[in-house]
Amino acid sequence: MTAFSLEPAQLTWCAELRALAAERLRPLAEKGEPGRVNRALVAELGRQGLLGRLFASGALALCLMRESLAQACTEAETALALQGLGGHPVHACGTPAQRERWLPGVTDGTTIAAFALSEPGAGSDAAALQLTAHPDGPARWRLTGDKCWISNAPEADFYTVFARTTPGAGARGITAFLLPADRPGLTGHGLDMLSPHPVGALALDGVPVTAEDVLGEVDRGFRVAMGTLNLFRPSVGAFAVGMAQAALDATLAHTARRDAFGGTLRDLQAVAHQVAEMALRTEAARLMVYAAATAYDAGAPDVPGRSAMAKLLATETAQYVVDTAVQLHGARALRRGHLLEHLYREVRAPRIYEGASEVQRGIIAKELYARQEAR
Repeated sequence: MTAFSLEPAQLTWCAELRALAAERLRPLAEKGEPGRVNRALVAELGRQGLLGRLFASGALALCLMRESLAQACTEAETALALQGLGGHPVHACGTPAQRERWLPGVTDGTTIAAFALSEPGAGSDAAALQLTAHPDGPARWRLTGDKCWISNAPEADFYTVFARTTPGAGARGITAFLLPADRPGLTGHGLDMLSPHPVGALALDGVPVTAEDVLGEVDRGFRVAMGTLNLFRPSVGAFAVGMAQAALDATLAHTARRDAFGGTLRDLQAVAHQVAEMALRTEAARLMVYAAATAYDAGAPDVPGRSAMAKLLATETAQYVVDTAVQLHGARALRRGHLLEHLYREVRAPRIYEGASEVQRGIIAKELYARQEAR
């Protein structure tokens, strides 16, 4: 099935991306080490021009890229998304000097970017972060504290780091800094996670930064973070839709050929109805993702609520679809190396990162009540 909102050229491009992911990117992904940055894969994304599209296209194009890549190679999809997440604050809020220094490497795949917002005690409550920027002279600070669950850490070449510059000010006292990985006092280690992409923790012990490292304005870094997340949340949903579609396609093929009870699995009404439900939810999630991305590109006023709805529905849907696919495949789907075993490990994290499902529900409710009060 195809969404009514897509033009023939977009559908063709999506098919080309799926073929590219299967033929060129998946072999590179398979050679990578789980939990480590796959620089060869990132470089190939750059050579294919996909990383450059992160900053030259809109939200819908980003969603189409992530969905298409995810259907054939989740590692390639994630590598692309992490470059965008880490690099977007520089693209959107950086000075000309910052953009000139860092973005060419991000887009050609030779410079690894990372988005460092979460902390051990400030995940969903991002405004409660405690990494502190202590004044160290005029327009100078030293960063002290910890970051955790940071994708691409500790191997990134630079980090978009969010630190508290005004104590007790909540979201209004946070500043975004562009932090090169070679700054003294910055250390980190990898974390062994369920999903295979690189995630780590960072420790900052008096790391020096100056006004030249600020992204945007001092004490206005929360806007940088939320602006980035509003763009990327629908595309997290697109990643989830891509995984759901891959699981659905595998299930259609399996149930059509698997002999059971004198026929095939597809002949059993209970199975056929489950497959229909998987398709229904996947298509509904896809359309909501496209709607949210289109609203973002159009500059609509309700982007935060739409983005939250898209991420919430798509990630919860993908969890359901992949789990149902595993059930219909049986024990074979649990063997290491099976597509569904891989998707089962991949599909859980998107319900947590870039705002957990509970956070998305809170955003949706807040937007609804604000709209009601404005009438």
